[in-house]
Amino acid sequence: MGEDHIDRESLVVTGRHSEIPKPAVSIEEKNAGVVIVVTQAFGPKGDNIVGISDVKFDGFSAVTVGVRSGGREGLVHLSPIHGDSRKEGDIDPGPGATCELFCPVSKEPLDILGETDDGSGAKYCAIYLTSKLSQGNVVMLSNVWGHYHSRIIDDTELISYWATQDHD
Repeated sequence: MGEDHIDRESLVVTGRHSEIPKPAVSIEEKNAGVVIVVTQAFGPKGDNIVGISDVKFDGFSAVTVGVRSGGREGLVHLSPIHGDSRKEGDIDPGPGATCELFCPVSKEPLDILGETDDGSGAKYCAIYLTSKLSQGNVVMLSNVWGHYHSRIIDDTELISYWATQDHD
């Protein structure tokens, strides 16, 4: 992991990222490579979930999701930088715990998009990149704590994929 907290060994960025206009995703070319930052995101009812707290990562506003697990509930503020495992929050279910992820504004569960492709049984949950709530513009998050599998799909094209389970 580089000094910028991005797990570049487990992050794959496709060549299509530079061709797609990004109102919801910022693509920055840096010395160490491409950095993808989610700049707007929406829950299942269209509520904005970026910047609803004061938490920032490297100057970028956090993406906030609700987490229910083991009879407890809390908020987790995720780094909006794809491939960055940093998070802050008031709940820590522990590695391997299956969680229900929900919108912190509407309290509605995030939409389930299907299972991850690694055979773990973890499911992808949707954070939409536009208020139109299209599955063609989405961040897909794993619902298992510590199972760092996520994808960013924009204009139905995969632009970034992050898959590893070796994080703290």
